[in-house]
Amino acid sequence: MKTRYTVVLSMIAGAALGATAMQGVNAQLAAKKAYTISELEVLDAQAAPGVAQRVQAAQAEAGGRNLRTGGGKVVGMEGPSPPKRVGLTEWDSLEKAEAFFKSKAFTELPDREKAIKTIRRYAVEVAN
Repeated sequence: MKTRYTVVLSMIAGAALGATAMQGVNAQLAAKKAYTISELEVLDAQAAPGVAQRVQAAQAEAGGRNLRTGGGKVVGMEGPSPPKRVGLTEWDSLEKAEAFFKSKAFTELPDREKAIKTIRRYAVEVAN
């Protein structure tokens, strides 16, 4: 009799553990990544690299992954002239991206607005 109870309890525990694990997997699959695109203009060429490094470090602390365009060539394909510089960052969710750009870690970075002017910044949520 005890063996039956042990087997039944083991099956119930296994099912509960499996269901919990599946919820975690489904939550990860349902999460949509987001990308922020920042159209930038360098105002102070000497200060800009240091400011960019501090922004990237703050983004990394907040869970963002900078795609390091590094001043690479920007080519317009359609529409008005493209910006001279673009910053791209990948985020685990749109909420994390929004939270970062509203945070003190970003808004209070020293010399950010003196070195680099943001022309436009927006986020794009990407379906998995």
